Formats: sequence, C-alpha cells, structure tokens
Amino acid sequence: MQAAVVTSFGAAPVWQSFPEPEPRNGEVVVEVLAAGVHPRVRSQADGSHYTSEGSLPLIPGVDGVGRFPDGTTRYFAVASDIRGSMAERVAVDPRASVVIPDGADAVAVAAAANPVMSSWVALRHRIALPDDARVLILGATGAAGTAAVQVAKHFGAARVIASGRNAAQLARLTELGADEIVRLGDDDALGQAAADVDVVLDYVWGSPAADAMRALVIARTSRDARLDWVTIGSSAGLDAEIPSAALRSSGLTIVGSGQGSVGRAAFVAELPAIVEAIADGVIVSASHAVPASRVETAWNAEGAPGGGRLVLTF
Repeated sequence: MQAAVVTSFGAAPVWQSFPEPEPRNGEVVVEVLAAGVHPRVRSQADGSHYTSEGSLPLIPGVDGVGRFPDGTTRYFAVASDIRGSMAERVAVDPRASVVIPDGADAVAVAAAANPVMSSWVALRHRIALPDDARVLILGATGAAGTAAVQVAKHFGAARVIASGRNAAQLARLTELGADEIVRLGDDDALGQAAADVDVVLDYVWGSPAADAMRALVIARTSRDARLDWVTIGSSAGLDAEIPSAALRSSGLTIVGSGQGSVGRAAFVAELPAIVEAIADGVIVSASHAVPASRVETAWNAEGAPGGGRLVLTF
C-alpha cells in the first residue's frame, strides 16, 4: 500500500510504499478516506509530543474517516503512535469509531472532530461547568479555539469571550457565538472583559497565559470565586511562570486536559455526540482537502487557504 511516511523527525512525510497493516486484538483493516493534519499530528511526526515512542519510520495521523469491512463509513481514532491514519489502509479498533450520518462530508468530519474534541472533553470531563457559565478562550483564532467558542455555547455558556492574535479571524468569531473579542496580549482589556469568568480554556500557555492569569486574578470582583483554568495546548510555549500568589490569593484552579489526564474511554464515549454536532452543522470548521499523494508539498506549505484545517484525501 501507499502511505505518508516519516523517516526522520522534523522532516515532512513522503508518499511511498509501506507494508500492509497487521490487525491485532480485535482490530480491523479500514480503507482510509480522509485524515486531518492536526497540530497533534505534526508533533507526532517531529517526535515532540509527550506520548511519542521515538520510533521510526512512522505513519502519522491520529484519526480519520474510513470505510470499514462491514461497509459502514466511520470516524475513527488510532491508538498506535507509529501506524497512523495517513495511509491507504490502517488497523483500527472498531470500538474507537462511530458511524457518520448518511450524507455527512467525510472531509468536514476529519477536519473538525479532533479540534472539537479538545474543548468538548475538557468541559465534559475535567471540570464541572456551571449553569450559564462565563468562558474565556485563549488562542481562539486557531481551529481548536474556534471550535471551543462554539462548543462552549453548545453546552450552554451564557457568555463567551474569545482572545487571539489573528485580528481577521478574531472578528469572525462573533458570527460563531463569541460575545466579545479581545486581542491576546492586551492584558488590561482582557482583565476588564474577563474579570468574572468561571472557566478559561487555554490553548496558548507560555508567557501569554501567565500574563493573562495575573491580569484576571487582579481584576476579579470576588477573589475567592472559583476560576477553573484548563490548559489544553501550548502554542506559545511549554512553560509558564505562574506566581504562587495568584493561587494563594484567589479561587484559581489549574488543570490540564489531554491524553493521560482523560482516559481513552472518555474520549470514545463522546465521539457520537461530537460527530453528530459536526454533521448537523451545529459546530463548523474550515477545511482544505489535498490528495494524500501531495502530502510532502502540502505539509511544508505556509498554511491552508483561509486558515482551514488541512485534510489528506485517499
């Protein structure tokens, strides 16, 4: 079969021949239709993700849409770090899959399921989301952050504040449910807008998160009111200098959400509702489809047109 293969960490995958998958432990071989190139996939390919096995060669890809042996078309997640979804065929545990509705766009599901899942699982499994919650999203202009705006509203948030650096994309978020937008880095404005939020979904971490955290703690009307800070991504840096006073002098609680802090069973349990929300257009995400044979060129491109999630098609 043909697959996108990484033979050196940090180099783009190359479309080439690769041995057929060997299913085990109840797995089946799936014909892949579409697979998203998510940030998680790029960190898998360069060996930097915290779950990396450090083994080469590898086929990247953590999920996708494919045709199963029973004829159904399903969204699926892949368990292996080295035998991923960016191949003509992949071995998949059917229990980590869900049938996509008739007429659903395979590319749209492959593009959106992973970014939607990050905030969806965080709000469902890492914190207790208050009724009529006020939610701040840091890094809202990326695909996962944009999805998080919609997910928070879908779960009943009364107010969603979106913060990011891409001014054009930030402005568009009001059409997707954001009640207010604030440029990331303007900590005074952020403190004023988000002084009384209940939850922060943080996709940036690093110094921007630390600065925003200080601003929010200082600006809060009731210092002892609970503030759940959920770190999901680290686009601005792996480390953040958090002053201990911010924790001692406020109701701030910091948790993470991702593989390890949330078990695989929890992710799988949320798949049907996530795929349904995408297929029904409740949550939308831009995508850009490219034939898998062009993976090397597409991987190295500056970005998909319009900022949409790159999806390889097979």
